[in-house]
Order: sequence, then C-alpha cells, then structure tokens
Amino acid sequence: MTDYETQPRPVDASTAQLITQLTEKSTQLIRDELRLAQAEMTAKAKHAGVGVGLFGGAGLVALYGVGALIATVILALSLVMDPWLAALIVTVVLFVVAGVAALLGKKQVSEATPPKPEQTIANVQQDVQAIKGGTQS
Repeated sequence: MTDYETQPRPVDASTAQLITQLTEKSTQLIRDELRLAQAEMTAKAKHAGVGVGLFGGAGLVALYGVGALIATVILALSLVMDPWLAALIVTVVLFVVAGVAALLGKKQVSEATPPKPEQTIANVQQDVQAIKGGTQS
C-alpha cells in the first residue's frame, strides 16, 4: 500500500488528521524543492566551472598572441633600425603603458576605499535618529 492509500480521504479525516497531513505534505514539498534547487545549482555550477576554465584557456592563448604581436612589431621595426634599438623602443613603450595602467588602477582603488557603503550607513543613521525623535515625543 502507498502512503496515500493508508491515509483517510479528506472528507473522512478529522481536523487533527488533516493538519497532520498538511504538515507532512508541506515538509515533504519543501524537502523536494530543496533537493531540486540543489540539483539545479550543482548543474549550473558545473557549467560555470567549465566556462571559467574555457575563459582561462582563452586568456592564456590571447597572452601568447600578444607576445607574438610584440615580436612582430620588433621585427617590423628592425627593418628600419638596428634590432636592439627596435626591441628597446617596444620595451619602453610597454613599460609606459603598464605604468599608466598602474596609476589609473591605483586611482580607482583609492576611490573605492574605505570598502563600506558610506551613503547607506549615513541614511540608516538618519533613519535611527528620526525613529528616536518620533518615540521621544
């Protein structure tokens, strides 16, 4: 016999039996929904993991591509000047670009500190003061 067949029909059941059935069914429904959510999140996490791995691989290949492009620029410049000078020029340009990027990054990081929601904190403090003022009347 199934669980359904052992329970009295709703028209024949007492209020206590109906409440017990409601509690059991609600608990079972919640557990089933949680298992479904867990299975769904596991599947999504697997897809995300594969996606992150592919992005990482793409970034590595792109890094090699940038290296090859830099070598191409050096070789192209070496057609009109000494190879050592071409390599030096490309190196200096790369360091200048890196320095500018570092300075811009430092500026962005300094604007992000301190890492707390200052405006929200101020708003909450105002709300607390308003509530205190309203309760003291």
